[in-house]
Amino acid sequence: MKCVVLCYQINELFSQAIADEKHDGKPSADNVKNHWEDELQISSSVLSVEELKDESYQLKGSYANGEDFQFEILAMRLIKIVSENAPVCFVGASESIIEKIQISKNTEQFIVKLFLKDLEPFANPIPGIYISTKEFPKELSS
Repeated sequence: MKCVVLCYQINELFSQAIADEKHDGKPSADNVKNHWEDELQISSSVLSVEELKDESYQLKGSYANGEDFQFEILAMRLIKIVSENAPVCFVGASESIIEKIQISKNTEQFIVKLFLKDLEPFANPIPGIYISTKEFPKELSS
């Protein structure tokens, strides 16, 4: 089964009343609903999608000098995506920056919608992972 992950940073100043009154209920250039949105397609055949609350995430990578790093990021909400012939995939965000998460499934695909708060600064070190700047490793901030 296919899986799509849709990530949105909401605009807390969006007014549905203004949209209804002036733009037939739709957002407009001066009344945007989301600051941005991102779409990730999972290319493998997905078997299951599960929401995990208050988990830790292992942020791994390499410094510019080639030395590896690994940091444990606490208080994350993760979506675990299990596929048929691929490693388990995680998408998610720090609990403090999540407005809401919606997971649905139809006959063709899983749909994951991740809504991030407007006024909470965060880092996006890899696609689909959003970490609050309060929880982002200081060693990687420079």
